Amino acid sequence: MDDRFGTPPLSADDLLVLLEVSRAGRYTTAARSLGLNHTTIARRIAALEAELGGRVLTRVGAGWVPTVLGERAVTAAEHIERAVAPLSGGAHDDRLSGEIRLTATDGFSGFIASPAMVALQRDHPGMSLAIVTGTRTASQQRTGTDLEVVVGRPQVGRAEAILLGEYALGVYASRAYLEREGAPRTPEDLTGRPLVYFIESLLQVDVLDDARRAIPAMVDAVTSTNVYVHVMATRAGAGFGLLPAFLADPVDDLVRVLPGEIETRLPYWLVARPEALRRPGVAAFVRALHERMAEVRPALLGLGASATGS
Repeated sequence: MDDRFGTPPLSADDLLVLLEVSRAGRYTTAARSLGLNHTTIARRIAALEAELGGRVLTRVGAGWVPTVLGERAVTAAEHIERAVAPLSGGAHDDRLSGEIRLTATDGFSGFIASPAMVALQRDHPGMSLAIVTGTRTASQQRTGTDLEVVVGRPQVGRAEAILLGEYALGVYASRAYLEREGAPRTPEDLTGRPLVYFIESLLQVDVLDDARRAIPAMVDAVTSTNVYVHVMATRAGAGFGLLPAFLADPVDDLVRVLPGEIETRLPYWLVARPEALRRPGVAAFVRALHERMAEVRPALLGLGASATGS
């Protein structure tokens, strides 16, 4: 008798549990999403590993990521998910649903990602977006995150990197500050003047550090890891802010100085695991991000904004 007849087939439920853990990065988060408890998740993963004869998950930091065997199982689980989707959503219902987990910079999150999701939700109200903000390099292991957006070309393995577009950084000051202290006529006039920008010792992104080095030596006045703090501190008169044009240009009491002489263009890159990009909801959101980037490209590059000191 062929032993294969005595071997139970792989459990589709176990594969779908693995799929959710690979997306969430944690057993507890996957358990909440699936309506199960942590013990059941662990038991399902253990059963799947016994069926496949190897580990499907490995711990990285505080989360879990698929092994090579696990990635093959995740691909199989995605096929199952797509096959049963019409049964759960209705034969004629092509609306997408689910949560997208994004890590991105503060400015991108507010100006690009949030409006992109709002546009997507018009046709797919079941979609939602969870954002963790921060200015850092791309993670080498993405646990609990579907997409990352970083500034500067990322160096990543086992992930896809997609160029979204560029944005411009310029030097700005409040009108009241310029009236009180005077506007610089040349870049050299900024030497020794107060600067509002990132905390240099915490800055992990090389291109943002390069942008600071592209201007004359200035003295830190207010520094922060949050770009919206940069804007507010500059408006309050803390000094000259090195700010994204798309955030500073719409503010009436901010003036761009030396626009023809000081400007840095920086790229936004999207990073994601291939299996995340295969999810219909994630793919639709990525398309919405591209559409939003194209729609606001003039604002991102600071084209057509009024300025002084040129």
